[in-house]
Amino acid sequence: MKTIFVMVKCDLGKAYKVAEEAVESVEQVSEVYSISGQYDLLMKCYLPPDMDIGHFVVDRLQTLPGIKDTFTIMAYKAFSEDQSF
Repeated sequence: MKTIFVMVKCDLGKAYKVAEEAVESVEQVSEVYSISGQYDLLMKCYLPPDMDIGHFVVDRLQTLPGIKDTFTIMAYKAFSEDQSF
């Protein structure tokens, strides 16, 4: 399993709708947080080893209504046990 974090900038007034849609419609999205700063949301995603990260972000996340911009961070190692599975 590959873990990525995607910071998302939304259209004004759309962050909650985008978060709800991502959790409901994108299986790989594990958690979505509202955040402060230049981005509105932080999405934690788990991808199968054979899934292309670029295609996932471009085809599955950037096409959600209300998303203006994304910034993807790849995670290499978790230093705490993940309880989300």
